[in-house]
Amino acid sequence: MDEIIRTISVYALPVLFAITLHEAAHAYAAKYYGDSTAFLAGRMSLNPIKHIDPFGTILLPLLLFVASSSLGGGFLFGYAKPVPVEFGKLRNPKRDMAWVALAGPGANLLMALIWLLMLLVLPRMGVAQEFPYLVAQAGITFNLVIFAVNMFPIPPLDGGRVMTSILPDKLAYKFARIEPYGFVIVLAMIPLKLLHYWVNPLVAGALYLLNLLTLPLKFLLN
Repeated sequence: MDEIIRTISVYALPVLFAITLHEAAHAYAAKYYGDSTAFLAGRMSLNPIKHIDPFGTILLPLLLFVASSSLGGGFLFGYAKPVPVEFGKLRNPKRDMAWVALAGPGANLLMALIWLLMLLVLPRMGVAQEFPYLVAQAGITFNLVIFAVNMFPIPPLDGGRVMTSILPDKLAYKFARIEPYGFVIVLAMIPLKLLHYWVNPLVAGALYLLNLLTLPLKFLLN
């Protein structure tokens, strides 16, 4: 129980920020490309309360962590209330669908970079307590996992939206029909550890890229 409480305290802010900014980024991109549905619904907001889903944001990450910890590895994943997007209102629905979808994972990559920068700067600020370092590491890890999972190419995940945008119209229509079952498929893949074959390489590649981007700062700090 103590371990669970400690994990919740470390991951609370990173999870909240990751999910909130992910959804707000979708809303902003949708408005930018012509659909104000999410904006008018108040979802283009950094207020976490606007985006929190009791099951996906709170209960699911906790259940996944407890279940995966018992199997030897803590896996965290969560989601917020989906941002309402009417793709038909986008200026170029098929093309712009991809940009709206990519905005969420893009926001997670940016947040992972910010947490990584914080992790590099903390020692220079003379911070000796362990907690801020753990929070920064959690921020990097969770945002990269959210990025990787959401890029899995099956609707309604963002990667599935991108695939629908890329595929020819006839194939895109057939592919989009998977959407009602997509999330169930993804959840079923987690305990079977099948999703790891997608997530782990993508997380490793993204982390390598972020480390390259922070090389100048590392050079200055040394």
